[in-house]
Amino acid sequence: MKRLDTIIVGGTVVFLETIQRCDIGIRQGKIVYIGAFDSDEGVQAEQIIDATGLHVMAGMIDAHVHLNEPGLGDWEGFVTGSSALAAGGCTTFLDMPLNGIPPTVTVDALQQKVSAAENATYIDYACWGGLVPGKLEHLEPLAEAGVCGFKAFMSAPGDPDEEAFRNVDDETLLEGMRRIARTGQVLALHAEYEPIVSQLTMACLAEQRLSPADYTASRPIAAEVAAVQQALGFAQETGCRLHFVHISSAEAVHMIQQARAEGMDVTLETCPHYLALTDHDLEQIGAAAKCAPPLRSAAQQEQLWQCIASGEIDMITSDHSPCPSALKTEASNIFDAWGGISGAQHSLELMLEEGHLRRDLPLTLLTRLLSWEPARRFGLLPQKGEIRIGADADLVLVDLQTNYRIEQEQLYYRHKHSPYIGRELHCRVEQTISRGRVVYTRGLGMIGKPMGQRIGITKEQAAEIAPR
Repeated sequence: MKRLDTIIVGGTVVFLETIQRCDIGIRQGKIVYIGAFDSDEGVQAEQIIDATGLHVMAGMIDAHVHLNEPGLGDWEGFVTGSSALAAGGCTTFLDMPLNGIPPTVTVDALQQKVSAAENATYIDYACWGGLVPGKLEHLEPLAEAGVCGFKAFMSAPGDPDEEAFRNVDDETLLEGMRRIARTGQVLALHAEYEPIVSQLTMACLAEQRLSPADYTASRPIAAEVAAVQQALGFAQETGCRLHFVHISSAEAVHMIQQARAEGMDVTLETCPHYLALTDHDLEQIGAAAKCAPPLRSAAQQEQLWQCIASGEIDMITSDHSPCPSALKTEASNIFDAWGGISGAQHSLELMLEEGHLRRDLPLTLLTRLLSWEPARRFGLLPQKGEIRIGADADLVLVDLQTNYRIEQEQLYYRHKHSPYIGRELHCRVEQTISRGRVVYTRGLGMIGKPMGQRIGITKEQAAEIAPR
Protein backbone atom coordinates (compact mmCIF):
# COMPACT_ATOMS: atom_id res chain seq x y z
CA MET A 1 0.00 0.00 0.00
CA LYS A 2 1.28 3.46 -0.86
CA ARG A 3 1.99 6.06 1.74
CA LEU A 4 -1.19 7.59 3.17
CA ASP A 5 -1.86 11.08 4.40
CA THR A 6 -3.88 9.94 7.42
CA ILE A 7 -4.95 6.70 9.01
CA ILE A 8 -7.66 6.43 11.65
CA VAL A 9 -7.13 3.35 13.77
CA GLY A 10 -9.16 1.49 16.36
CA GLY A 11 -12.50 3.20 15.85
CA THR A 12 -15.98 1.70 15.72
CA VAL A 13 -17.17 2.73 12.26
CA VAL A 14 -20.83 3.39 11.52
CA PHE A 15 -21.74 2.38 7.97
CA LEU A 16 -25.20 2.56 6.38
CA GLU A 17 -26.05 -1.03 7.23
CA THR A 18 -23.49 -2.22 9.74
CA ILE A 19 -21.21 -1.08 12.58
CA GLN A 20 -17.70 -2.52 12.58
CA ARG A 21 -14.39 -2.06 14.33
CA CYS A 22 -11.98 -1.12 11.55
CA ASP A 23 -9.38 1.34 10.34
CA ILE A 24 -9.67 4.00 7.64
CA GLY A 25 -6.96 5.20 5.26
CA ILE A 26 -7.09 8.65 3.67
CA ARG A 27 -5.16 10.05 0.74
CA GLN A 28 -5.68 13.43 -0.98
CA GLY A 29 -8.92 14.03 0.90
CA LYS A 30 -10.52 10.72 -0.10
CA ILE A 31 -11.14 7.46 1.74
CA VAL A 32 -8.89 4.91 0.00
CA TYR A 33 -8.86 2.04 2.49
CA ILE A 34 -11.26 0.46 4.98
CA GLY A 35 -10.10 -2.59 6.89
CA ALA A 36 -7.46 -3.53 9.44
CA PHE A 37 -3.94 -2.20 9.21
CA ASP A 38 -1.31 -4.84 9.95
CA SER A 39 1.67 -3.37 11.77
CA ASP A 40 3.90 -5.79 9.86
CA GLU A 41 2.88 -4.24 6.52
CA GLY A 42 4.85 -1.09 7.28
CA VAL A 43 2.06 1.28 6.28
CA GLN A 44 3.23 4.87 6.52
CA ALA A 45 1.14 7.96 7.10
CA GLU A 46 1.84 11.57 7.88
CA GLN A 47 -0.86 11.49 10.58
CA ILE A 48 -2.21 8.68 12.72
CA ILE A 49 -5.45 9.32 14.61
CA ASP A 50 -6.19 6.93 17.45
CA ALA A 51 -9.98 6.43 17.58
CA THR A 52 -9.96 3.72 20.23
CA GLY A 53 -13.15 3.94 22.27
CA LEU A 54 -14.77 6.30 19.77
CA HIS A 55 -17.38 5.91 17.06
CA VAL A 56 -16.50 7.13 13.58
CA MET A 57 -19.46 8.44 11.58
CA ALA A 58 -19.94 10.22 8.30
CA GLY A 59 -19.94 13.95 8.95
CA MET A 60 -23.38 15.46 9.23
CA ILE A 61 -24.76 17.18 6.13
CA ASP A 62 -26.91 20.01 7.43
CA ALA A 63 -29.29 20.82 4.59
CA HIS A 64 -30.94 23.80 6.30
CA VAL A 65 -28.63 26.54 7.55
CA HIS A 66 -29.00 30.35 7.53
CA LEU A 67 -25.63 32.12 7.46
CA ASN A 68 -26.37 35.78 7.04
CA GLU A 69 -23.89 36.97 4.45
CA PRO A 70 -23.68 39.13 2.48
CA GLY A 71 -25.04 42.42 3.71
CA LEU A 72 -26.08 41.89 7.34
CA GLY A 73 -22.97 43.07 9.14
CA ASP A 74 -23.27 41.99 12.76
CA TRP A 75 -25.25 38.80 12.04
CA GLU A 76 -23.86 35.27 11.89
CA GLY A 77 -21.40 34.87 9.03
CA PHE A 78 -19.50 32.06 7.39
CA VAL A 79 -16.52 31.98 9.76
CA THR A 80 -18.48 31.71 13.01
CA GLY A 81 -21.32 29.67 11.53
CA SER A 82 -19.06 27.09 9.91
CA SER A 83 -16.97 26.91 13.09
CA ALA A 84 -20.09 26.02 15.09
CA LEU A 85 -21.13 23.46 12.49
CA ALA A 86 -17.70 21.82 12.45
CA ALA A 87 -17.57 21.74 16.26
CA GLY A 88 -20.87 19.88 16.10
CA GLY A 89 -19.62 17.23 13.68
CA CYS A 90 -20.98 18.75 10.48
CA THR A 91 -18.80 18.57 7.35
CA THR A 92 -21.16 20.03 4.70
CA PHE A 93 -23.97 22.56 4.92
CA LEU A 94 -26.57 23.88 2.50
CA ASP A 95 -27.00 27.61 2.92
CA MET A 96 -30.51 29.03 2.63
CA PRO A 97 -31.23 32.08 0.41
CA LEU A 98 -32.18 34.26 3.38
CA ASN A 99 -31.45 36.34 5.47
CA GLY A 100 -28.63 37.94 3.53
CA ILE A 101 -29.07 41.22 1.68
CA PRO A 102 -29.53 40.66 -1.18
CA PRO A 103 -31.20 37.27 -0.73
CA THR A 104 -30.02 34.57 -3.13
CA VAL A 105 -32.75 35.03 -5.74
CA THR A 106 -30.57 36.05 -8.71
CA VAL A 107 -27.27 34.82 -10.13
CA ASP A 108 -25.65 38.10 -9.11
CA ALA A 109 -26.76 37.59 -5.52
CA LEU A 110 -25.48 34.02 -5.64
CA GLN A 111 -22.10 35.29 -6.78
CA GLN A 112 -22.04 37.75 -3.88
CA LYS A 113 -22.84 34.89 -1.49
CA VAL A 114 -20.08 32.70 -2.91
CA SER A 115 -17.59 35.59 -2.76
CA ALA A 116 -18.42 36.14 0.90
CA ALA A 117 -17.83 32.44 1.62
CA GLU A 118 -14.46 32.27 -0.12
CA ASN A 119 -11.72 31.48 2.42
CA ALA A 120 -14.30 31.94 5.18
CA THR A 121 -15.85 28.53 5.78
CA TYR A 122 -14.17 25.60 7.51
CA ILE A 123 -16.34 22.99 5.79
CA ASP A 124 -17.85 22.45 2.35
CA TYR A 125 -21.15 24.00 1.37
CA ALA A 126 -23.78 24.38 -1.34
CA CYS A 127 -26.25 27.21 -1.89
CA TRP A 128 -30.02 27.24 -2.16
CA GLY A 129 -31.73 29.61 -4.55
CA GLY A 130 -34.97 31.40 -3.68
CA LEU A 131 -38.46 31.49 -5.18
CA VAL A 132 -40.04 34.88 -4.48
CA PRO A 133 -42.58 37.12 -6.22
CA GLY A 134 -41.25 39.13 -9.14
CA LYS A 135 -38.14 37.00 -9.73
CA LEU A 136 -39.48 34.01 -11.67
CA GLU A 137 -37.22 34.66 -14.64
CA HIS A 138 -34.17 34.04 -12.43
CA LEU A 139 -35.01 30.43 -11.55
CA GLU A 140 -33.52 28.76 -14.63
CA PRO A 141 -30.29 30.83 -14.53
CA LEU A 142 -29.86 29.97 -10.85
CA ALA A 143 -30.29 26.28 -11.65
CA GLU A 144 -27.64 26.60 -14.37
CA ALA A 145 -25.36 28.32 -11.85
CA GLY A 146 -25.45 25.24 -9.63
CA VAL A 147 -27.81 25.91 -6.72
CA CYS A 148 -28.80 22.74 -4.87
CA GLY A 149 -32.51 23.56 -5.08
CA PHE A 150 -34.97 26.35 -4.37
CA LYS A 151 -36.65 27.59 -1.20
CA ALA A 152 -40.01 29.31 -0.80
CA PHE A 153 -42.04 30.53 2.17
CA MET A 154 -45.78 29.96 2.29
CA SER A 155 -46.01 32.33 5.27
CA ALA A 156 -44.35 35.68 5.91
CA PRO A 157 -40.65 35.34 6.86
CA GLY A 158 -40.98 38.34 9.17
CA ASP A 159 -37.97 40.41 8.07
CA PRO A 160 -39.02 44.09 7.67
CA ASP A 161 -36.13 45.03 5.36
CA GLU A 162 -37.45 46.11 1.95
CA GLU A 163 -34.82 43.99 0.19
CA ALA A 164 -35.48 40.91 2.30
CA PHE A 165 -36.85 37.54 1.22
CA ARG A 166 -40.63 37.47 0.69
CA ASN A 167 -43.22 34.71 0.85
CA VAL A 168 -44.93 33.49 -2.32
CA ASP A 169 -48.50 34.16 -3.36
CA ASP A 170 -50.47 31.32 -4.96
CA GLU A 171 -49.78 32.47 -8.51
CA THR A 172 -46.02 32.72 -7.92
CA LEU A 173 -45.94 29.33 -6.21
CA LEU A 174 -47.78 27.57 -9.02
CA GLU A 175 -45.78 29.15 -11.84
CA GLY A 176 -42.56 28.74 -9.88
CA MET A 177 -43.25 25.03 -9.52
CA ARG A 178 -43.77 24.73 -13.26
CA ARG A 179 -40.43 26.36 -13.96
CA ILE A 180 -38.53 24.48 -11.25
CA ALA A 181 -39.97 21.19 -12.54
CA ARG A 182 -38.30 21.90 -15.89
CA THR A 183 -34.92 22.26 -14.16
CA GLY A 184 -35.27 18.89 -12.41
CA GLN A 185 -34.47 20.44 -9.05
CA VAL A 186 -36.24 20.37 -5.71
CA LEU A 187 -38.44 23.08 -4.20
CA ALA A 188 -38.11 23.27 -0.41
CA LEU A 189 -41.12 24.76 1.33
CA HIS A 190 -41.71 26.46 4.66
CA ALA A 191 -45.24 25.13 5.05
CA GLU A 192 -47.46 27.34 7.20
CA TYR A 193 -50.68 28.65 5.69
CA GLU A 194 -50.44 32.43 5.88
CA PRO A 195 -54.20 33.22 6.07
CA ILE A 196 -54.49 31.12 9.24
CA VAL A 197 -51.27 32.39 10.83
CA SER A 198 -51.87 36.07 10.10
CA GLN A 199 -55.47 36.00 11.31
CA LEU A 200 -54.61 34.27 14.59
CA THR A 201 -51.59 36.51 15.14
CA MET A 202 -53.59 39.69 14.61
CA ALA A 203 -56.23 38.46 17.07
CA CYS A 204 -53.59 37.80 19.74
CA LEU A 205 -52.00 41.22 19.27
CA ALA A 206 -55.35 43.02 19.27
CA GLU A 207 -56.36 41.31 22.51
CA GLN A 208 -52.92 41.70 24.14
CA ARG A 209 -52.50 37.95 24.44
CA LEU A 210 -48.73 37.96 24.28
CA SER A 211 -47.52 34.91 26.19
CA PRO A 212 -45.44 32.05 24.75
CA ALA A 213 -48.56 29.87 24.85
CA ASP A 214 -50.40 32.48 22.77
CA TYR A 215 -47.60 32.51 20.22
CA THR A 216 -47.76 28.73 19.96
CA ALA A 217 -51.54 28.85 19.52
CA SER A 218 -51.18 31.43 16.73
CA ARG A 219 -49.30 28.93 14.56
CA PRO A 220 -51.29 25.70 15.00
CA ILE A 221 -50.66 22.34 13.39
CA ALA A 222 -53.70 23.06 11.21
CA ALA A 223 -51.72 25.84 9.48
CA GLU A 224 -48.89 23.42 8.72
CA VAL A 225 -51.25 20.76 7.40
CA ALA A 226 -53.19 23.23 5.24
CA ALA A 227 -50.00 24.48 3.60
CA VAL A 228 -48.74 20.95 2.98
CA GLN A 229 -52.05 20.02 1.39
CA GLN A 230 -52.01 23.04 -0.93
CA ALA A 231 -48.40 22.50 -1.97
CA LEU A 232 -48.98 18.81 -2.71
CA GLY A 233 -51.90 19.77 -4.94
CA PHE A 234 -49.78 22.25 -6.87
CA ALA A 235 -46.97 19.71 -7.20
CA GLN A 236 -49.31 17.08 -8.52
CA GLU A 237 -50.40 19.52 -11.23
CA THR A 238 -46.88 20.68 -12.15
CA GLY A 239 -44.69 17.64 -11.52
CA CYS A 240 -42.40 19.67 -9.26
CA ARG A 241 -40.23 17.71 -6.84
CA LEU A 242 -40.86 18.88 -3.26
CA HIS A 243 -39.06 18.89 0.05
CA PHE A 244 -40.87 20.11 3.18
CA VAL A 245 -38.62 21.79 5.71
CA HIS A 246 -38.87 21.70 9.53
CA ILE A 247 -42.07 19.64 9.74
CA SER A 248 -43.31 19.76 13.33
CA SER A 249 -46.32 17.41 13.42
CA ALA A 250 -46.96 13.75 12.80
CA GLU A 251 -50.17 14.70 10.98
CA ALA A 252 -48.17 16.53 8.31
CA VAL A 253 -45.66 13.66 8.13
CA HIS A 254 -48.44 11.17 7.43
CA MET A 255 -49.96 13.40 4.73
CA ILE A 256 -46.60 13.70 2.96
CA GLN A 257 -45.98 9.97 3.21
CA GLN A 258 -49.39 9.25 1.72
CA ALA A 259 -48.53 11.49 -1.24
CA ARG A 260 -45.26 9.62 -1.73
CA ALA A 261 -47.08 6.28 -1.58
CA GLU A 262 -49.26 7.58 -4.42
CA GLY A 263 -46.19 8.25 -6.55
CA MET A 264 -45.19 11.84 -5.78
CA ASP A 265 -41.52 12.78 -5.55
CA VAL A 266 -41.56 14.39 -2.10
CA THR A 267 -39.41 14.29 1.03
CA LEU A 268 -39.41 15.98 4.42
CA GLU A 269 -37.19 16.96 7.28
CA THR A 270 -37.65 17.71 10.94
CA CYS A 271 -35.26 19.44 13.33
CA PRO A 272 -33.56 18.69 16.66
CA HIS A 273 -35.57 21.38 18.47
CA TYR A 274 -38.84 19.57 17.70
CA LEU A 275 -37.29 16.34 18.98
CA ALA A 276 -35.53 17.72 22.08
CA LEU A 277 -37.69 20.68 23.18
CA THR A 278 -41.43 21.21 23.73
CA ASP A 279 -43.82 24.11 24.11
CA HIS A 280 -43.17 23.89 27.85
CA ASP A 281 -39.51 24.71 27.15
CA LEU A 282 -40.58 27.81 25.21
CA GLU A 283 -42.48 28.99 28.29
CA GLN A 284 -39.48 28.30 30.54
CA ILE A 285 -36.64 29.50 28.28
CA GLY A 286 -38.37 32.30 26.42
CA ALA A 287 -37.35 33.87 23.11
CA ALA A 288 -34.18 31.77 22.66
CA ALA A 289 -36.54 28.85 22.00
CA LYS A 290 -38.86 30.70 19.62
CA CYS A 291 -39.11 29.30 16.11
CA ALA A 292 -41.65 28.86 13.34
CA PRO A 293 -43.45 26.50 13.29
CA PRO A 294 -43.37 26.68 17.07
CA LEU A 295 -42.35 23.95 19.47
CA ARG A 296 -45.12 21.42 20.00
CA SER A 297 -46.41 19.38 22.94
CA ALA A 298 -44.58 16.45 24.50
CA ALA A 299 -47.20 14.13 23.00
CA GLN A 300 -46.56 15.53 19.52
CA GLN A 301 -42.84 15.15 20.07
CA GLU A 302 -43.17 11.46 20.87
CA GLN A 303 -45.25 10.99 17.73
CA LEU A 304 -42.42 12.52 15.70
CA TRP A 305 -39.98 10.07 17.28
CA GLN A 306 -42.32 7.25 16.30
CA CYS A 307 -42.26 8.59 12.74
CA ILE A 308 -38.46 8.50 12.79
CA ALA A 309 -38.38 4.95 14.11
CA SER A 310 -40.80 3.82 11.40
CA GLY A 311 -38.80 5.47 8.61
CA GLU A 312 -41.35 8.15 7.76
CA ILE A 313 -38.96 11.09 8.20
CA ASP A 314 -36.22 11.47 5.60
CA MET A 315 -33.68 13.66 7.32
CA ILE A 316 -32.86 15.86 10.30
CA THR A 317 -31.53 19.39 9.79
CA SER A 318 -30.75 22.20 12.21
CA ASP A 319 -32.65 25.12 10.64
CA HIS A 320 -29.92 27.18 12.30
CA SER A 321 -31.45 30.67 12.23
CA PRO A 322 -29.22 32.98 14.28
CA CYS A 323 -29.62 36.67 15.06
CA PRO A 324 -28.00 39.38 17.19
CA SER A 325 -28.85 38.71 20.82
CA ALA A 326 -30.78 41.95 21.20
CA LEU A 327 -33.45 40.67 18.81
CA LYS A 328 -34.13 37.97 21.38
CA THR A 329 -33.51 39.71 24.69
CA GLU A 330 -34.87 43.20 24.02
CA ALA A 331 -38.14 42.31 22.32
CA SER A 332 -41.19 43.67 24.12
CA ASN A 333 -43.00 40.34 23.81
CA ILE A 334 -42.60 36.88 22.30
CA PHE A 335 -44.31 37.92 19.06
CA ASP A 336 -41.72 40.67 18.48
CA ALA A 337 -38.72 38.44 19.19
CA TRP A 338 -36.72 36.96 16.33
CA GLY A 339 -38.19 33.61 15.32
CA GLY A 340 -35.23 31.32 14.88
CA ILE A 341 -33.14 28.93 16.95
CA SER A 342 -29.34 28.84 17.11
CA GLY A 343 -28.72 25.11 17.22
CA ALA A 344 -26.27 24.02 14.54
CA GLN A 345 -23.46 23.24 16.98
CA HIS A 346 -25.40 20.52 18.77
CA SER A 347 -27.60 18.85 16.15
CA LEU A 348 -25.64 15.61 15.90
CA GLU A 349 -24.99 15.34 19.65
CA LEU A 350 -28.65 15.98 20.46
CA MET A 351 -29.80 13.30 18.05
CA LEU A 352 -27.29 10.79 19.40
CA GLU A 353 -28.43 11.67 22.92
CA GLU A 354 -32.18 11.65 22.31
CA GLY A 355 -32.32 9.05 19.56
CA HIS A 356 -29.64 6.51 20.37
CA LEU A 357 -28.79 6.81 24.05
CA ARG A 358 -32.34 7.51 25.30
CA ARG A 359 -34.51 5.69 22.75
CA ASP A 360 -32.07 3.03 21.51
CA LEU A 361 -32.51 3.88 17.85
CA PRO A 362 -29.70 2.33 15.79
CA LEU A 363 -26.75 4.47 14.79
CA THR A 364 -27.18 3.21 11.24
CA LEU A 365 -30.61 4.88 11.11
CA LEU A 366 -29.27 8.13 12.54
CA THR A 367 -26.37 8.31 10.07
CA ARG A 368 -28.89 7.95 7.24
CA LEU A 369 -31.02 10.77 8.62
CA LEU A 370 -28.08 13.08 9.32
CA SER A 371 -25.78 12.35 6.37
CA TRP A 372 -26.82 9.95 3.64
CA GLU A 373 -30.37 11.11 2.95
CA PRO A 374 -29.43 14.80 2.60
CA ALA A 375 -26.61 13.78 0.24
CA ARG A 376 -28.95 11.60 -1.80
CA ARG A 377 -31.79 14.09 -2.05
CA PHE A 378 -29.72 17.13 -2.94
CA GLY A 379 -27.25 15.66 -5.40
CA LEU A 380 -24.15 15.21 -3.22
CA LEU A 381 -23.76 11.47 -3.78
CA PRO A 382 -21.38 9.75 -4.30
CA GLN A 383 -18.97 12.43 -3.08
CA LYS A 384 -20.61 12.94 0.30
CA GLY A 385 -22.87 11.24 2.80
CA GLU A 386 -21.32 7.92 3.77
CA ILE A 387 -18.13 6.15 4.73
CA ARG A 388 -16.96 4.21 1.69
CA ILE A 389 -13.90 3.93 -0.51
CA GLY A 390 -13.79 6.80 -2.98
CA ALA A 391 -15.91 9.20 -0.97
CA ASP A 392 -14.63 12.41 0.56
CA ALA A 393 -13.04 11.79 3.94
CA ASP A 394 -15.74 13.75 5.79
CA LEU A 395 -15.79 12.16 9.22
CA VAL A 396 -16.70 12.83 12.82
CA LEU A 397 -15.27 11.02 15.83
CA VAL A 398 -17.75 10.81 18.68
CA ASP A 399 -17.43 9.69 22.28
CA LEU A 400 -20.66 7.99 23.37
CA GLN A 401 -19.45 7.43 26.92
CA THR A 402 -18.84 10.91 28.25
CA ASN A 403 -20.88 13.53 30.05
CA TYR A 404 -20.81 17.27 29.66
CA ARG A 405 -22.97 20.33 30.16
CA ILE A 406 -23.51 22.85 27.36
CA GLU A 407 -22.19 26.22 28.50
CA GLN A 408 -22.39 29.59 26.80
CA GLU A 409 -18.61 29.99 26.56
CA GLN A 410 -18.40 26.79 24.49
CA LEU A 411 -20.52 28.25 21.69
CA TYR A 412 -18.84 29.27 18.45
CA TYR A 413 -21.78 31.37 17.28
CA ARG A 414 -21.17 35.04 16.76
CA HIS A 415 -24.01 35.72 19.19
CA LYS A 416 -23.84 33.20 21.98
CA HIS A 417 -27.46 32.37 22.70
CA SER A 418 -29.05 28.94 22.44
CA PRO A 419 -31.98 27.15 24.06
CA TYR A 420 -29.62 24.27 24.87
CA ILE A 421 -27.40 26.17 27.32
CA GLY A 422 -27.40 24.23 30.59
CA ARG A 423 -28.45 20.95 29.00
CA GLU A 424 -26.62 17.78 30.04
CA LEU A 425 -25.42 15.47 27.27
CA HIS A 426 -23.86 12.03 27.45
CA CYS A 427 -21.96 12.11 24.16
CA ARG A 428 -19.54 14.53 22.58
CA VAL A 429 -17.88 15.31 19.27
CA GLU A 430 -14.16 14.74 19.72
CA GLN A 431 -12.90 15.51 16.24
CA THR A 432 -14.22 16.61 12.85
CA ILE A 433 -12.44 15.87 9.58
CA SER A 434 -13.34 17.62 6.32
CA ARG A 435 -11.92 16.09 3.11
CA GLY A 436 -9.19 14.46 5.13
CA ARG A 437 -8.21 17.60 7.01
CA VAL A 438 -8.78 17.87 10.76
CA VAL A 439 -10.74 21.09 11.21
CA TYR A 440 -11.83 20.69 14.84
CA THR A 441 -10.80 18.85 17.97
CA ARG A 442 -12.39 19.14 21.36
CA GLY A 443 -9.08 19.99 22.99
CA LEU A 444 -7.77 22.52 20.48
CA GLY A 445 -10.92 23.95 18.93
CA MET A 446 -10.76 25.12 15.30
CA ILE A 447 -7.60 24.14 13.47
CA GLY A 448 -5.96 25.85 10.53
CA LYS A 449 -7.53 28.26 8.08
CA PRO A 450 -11.02 28.05 6.55
CA MET A 451 -10.63 26.01 3.36
CA GLY A 452 -14.16 24.77 2.69
CA GLN A 453 -15.25 24.50 -0.92
CA ARG A 454 -18.52 25.20 -2.68
CA ILE A 455 -20.31 22.23 -4.23
CA GLY A 456 -22.25 23.18 -7.35
CA ILE A 457 -25.10 20.90 -8.45
CA THR A 458 -25.32 20.28 -12.20
CA LYS A 459 -28.57 19.75 -14.12
CA GLU A 460 -27.47 16.17 -14.78
CA GLN A 461 -27.02 15.50 -11.07
CA ALA A 462 -30.43 16.98 -10.30
CA ALA A 463 -32.09 14.90 -13.02
CA GLU A 464 -30.52 11.68 -11.75
CA ILE A 465 -31.91 12.03 -8.25
CA ALA A 466 -34.77 9.58 -7.87
CA PRO A 467 -37.25 9.16 -5.03
CA ARG A 468 -36.64 6.33 -2.59
